[in-house]
Amino acid sequence: MARLNAHPSGRHFLQIPGPTNVPDRILRAMDHPTIDHRGPEFQALARQVLAGLRPIFQARGPVVIYPASGTGAWEAALVNTLSSGDAVLMVETGHFATLWKRLAERLGLKPEFIAGDWRRGVDAAAVEARLRDDKAHAFKAVCIVHNETSTGVTSDVAAVRRAIDAARHPALLMVDTISSLGSIDYRHDEWGVDVTVAGSQKGLMLPPGLSFNAISDRALAAAKAARLPKSYWAWDEMLAANANGWFPFTPATNLLYGLAEAIDMLMSEGLAAVFARHARHAEATRAAVRAWGFELLCVNPAEYSNSLTAVLMPAGHDADAFRKIVLDHFNMSLGQGLTRLAGKVFRIGHLGDFNDLTLVGTLGGIEMGLALAGVPHREGGVQAAMASLRAAAGG
Repeated sequence: MARLNAHPSGRHFLQIPGPTNVPDRILRAMDHPTIDHRGPEFQALARQVLAGLRPIFQARGPVVIYPASGTGAWEAALVNTLSSGDAVLMVETGHFATLWKRLAERLGLKPEFIAGDWRRGVDAAAVEARLRDDKAHAFKAVCIVHNETSTGVTSDVAAVRRAIDAARHPALLMVDTISSLGSIDYRHDEWGVDVTVAGSQKGLMLPPGLSFNAISDRALAAAKAARLPKSYWAWDEMLAANANGWFPFTPATNLLYGLAEAIDMLMSEGLAAVFARHARHAEATRAAVRAWGFELLCVNPAEYSNSLTAVLMPAGHDADAFRKIVLDHFNMSLGQGLTRLAGKVFRIGHLGDFNDLTLVGTLGGIEMGLALAGVPHREGGVQAAMASLRAAAGG
């Protein structure tokens, strides 16, 4: 075997489902002298991004920005609206839904998990049935993950809102969009979401470090009675400061410059075009997987993710060993299987700053890696993806 180059040429292919590749435009926007976060230049920047985020969430209400990972936005959503001992209905769609449940437990909440097999999205009928049984309205919130990053499964948020309404239940609806915002159609207002959780490092094309809560009027009303302890995460102080273009603590100023650029890029392309681009790349990726003879982790075509694809490895072959070969030989990172999926799947990220040629290169690295790893497969996955891309372009 040829000696591997310790310093590979070319750009690293970061094809995990987040953090995603950061476009040069955003890197240049962040390459800016640090400014006074109490001065007029920052005030103008803050007002720009706070207003510009609303169309991305398709929300008319406020969006709060935290210097944090998405985990911080999970916590903020819960502590601002709930009180110790409150019951919360959650759905087991994968690793990240499980982590959100664990966070709720640590806060002193009482989450109930509707069990799942990590291959399907939220069952809205099961949510409705459980809420109908809750005659005392003990559940104060329903928390779901829109796009489960660990599995490549997207849930129907609008169907969950209809289920809550059909059950005539007052629970708030909270939705994690960390790997869907800016990649898959999401409508905070239209779908009746009360708190939307998001992060900077996926569809928004930024480095990790910013997280978000989009907040409905119902959630703001609930916050007035919420009794969970909070300080850093408190909406009231944040919203009061934001109203004048300020933050109650030191903000991530240079990331906000990048955020302003990301918003401009998304809105210049147009959200409908952004979503169509992600759908085109996702379908081409699935065409490649089918051509290789592999099985998708997601079993329901209506729930296929347009942000990432999780691929089951053939029996007897370790996904992490395969991923290492791809990294060593082609300087490309693929997503690993998490917890119960460790070693069983690899995940292909196709979101954010991504185009047709990036996809072809990604799939080419995978197909070559399969051969080097001795993983049984059929050839022709890249050709199948290119045919899919040509068909989508009308060629």
